[in-house]
Amino acid sequence: MLTKPLLRSDRRTTAAALGGFLGVIFGMVFAMATAEAATFVYVGNSDSQDVTVLALKANGDLAPVATVAVPGPSKPGGSWPMAVRPDNKRLYVGLRNEPYSVVTFTIDRKSGKLTLAGSGPLADSMAYIATDRTGRYLLSASYGGNKVTVNPIGPNGVVGNAQQTIATQSNAHAIITDPSNKFVLHTSLGGDVVYQQKFDAKTGTLSPNTPPTVSVKAKGGPRHLVFSPDKKFVYLLDELSGAIHVFPWDAKTGTMKPEVQGASSLPKDFSGKPWAADIHLTPDGKYLYASERTTSTLAAFSVDKKTGALKAVGTYPTEKQPRGFNIDPSGRYLLSAGQLSNSLTAYSIDKKTGALVKLKEYPMGKNPNWVEIVKLP
Repeated sequence: MLTKPLLRSDRRTTAAALGGFLGVIFGMVFAMATAEAATFVYVGNSDSQDVTVLALKANGDLAPVATVAVPGPSKPGGSWPMAVRPDNKRLYVGLRNEPYSVVTFTIDRKSGKLTLAGSGPLADSMAYIATDRTGRYLLSASYGGNKVTVNPIGPNGVVGNAQQTIATQSNAHAIITDPSNKFVLHTSLGGDVVYQQKFDAKTGTLSPNTPPTVSVKAKGGPRHLVFSPDKKFVYLLDELSGAIHVFPWDAKTGTMKPEVQGASSLPKDFSGKPWAADIHLTPDGKYLYASERTTSTLAAFSVDKKTGALKAVGTYPTEKQPRGFNIDPSGRYLLSAGQLSNSLTAYSIDKKTGALVKLKEYPMGKNPNWVEIVKLP
């Protein structure tokens, strides 16, 4: 059977159609790849009163996206707690100057840019803020006010007046829900205790658990804490001693079992007054890191997933006075901000050892002290 040859005009039409089809396919593939790589970094700079927004590339490079002003009272020398809602749709920034407030930003799902949604009241100067796992409530800890609070979050993402205030021993420093959202832990640096509370996610109400507190060594100064991804352990960092406590977690009762290990975030040749700051685990739970401000270092540990035990990997110099750092959702990169260097350093994390390799340093605003990282679909 003979086939009629295509006319020149027909060939052009067919080629155009094929090119258009391939263009659509290429565009879809490119869009999918872009979506998969849409990881954004938010750095709170309290003295310049803004948030630096950066895009984290697959190779660890950071590209500037925007610098967003944060409305409200400002006082140089302070720090800002920040939190991201679990669905990654909102960013919250707590302001620590009167009148105390928390600013809500909407996160653009494509660009990572921030849009102001509004401002709500806080009951005091808060050192730490976090949402519950539903994103319906904001939990806050006041270092100077010796209290923790629960605020409802409205449908527009803006925080309402505190509906519950609980007095604590001196210097409340951090507050988080457990992975089930049924329990809450919060620290008292001055009281050397961790509070254990039940959390009613329907009403946003806290009540004492049994036992209501767990004590650590006197004058250790419990500061920040994290749950292991497998929900089996709690890791607690002491500010005043630099110690890291390993507690098995009883998920049924919402309580910490007796401590199984104490490690140190301090360098081997340390001398002076410890001033530990932040603690984070990689998403797979294999490695743990803690920052220390006196020496401006990051301590790295490998984690035994069965026992929770920590084994020192090394100590790494970082930005001057590293109050805040974080690890990206892929577990490949660690980003550390320096309050006194006004910059941020990106490190790659060795998958086999947990060692940190410095990649590049980036200028930030003034007094960068909190880092949040989100991956957007």
